[in-house]
Amino acid sequence: MKILSSSHAKHCLGYHIIFCPKYRNQVLEGAIEIELKRILGETCQTYGWTLHAIEIMPDHVHVFVQADHTTAPVLIAKTMKSISAVHIFSTFKDLKKRRFWGSGLWSDGTFYSSVGGASEEAVKQYIATQKQRG
Repeated sequence: MKILSSSHAKHCLGYHIIFCPKYRNQVLEGAIEIELKRILGETCQTYGWTLHAIEIMPDHVHVFVQADHTTAPVLIAKTMKSISAVHIFSTFKDLKKRRFWGSGLWSDGTFYSSVGGASEEAVKQYIATQKQRG
């Protein structure tokens, strides 16, 4: 990850986000997987987020995304899930009829983990030695 700058801040914030379709259906395969990767990448580009890695499993999605300090990870996941659901259902019309019967594509649950440039121990050590540094 690289350090980003804005008018009054420097930041290096990355997130590992995992989300699943409702009912843990194994639907994220084949053409749906390919289209989902494309639309999530396009969404990141549109919003100015850096997509460092993505993997689509049959029943869940992993993304490693970097965003600026004013963007909450919950907003990233909500945006990705919303835009991708609309796009997937409009592209694969039979999917909603076959498996989701009028409900949304994604479950409400989401996993978030921060991904930083330094380990927890390195940050603790850095903070503990600040007075010594002057």
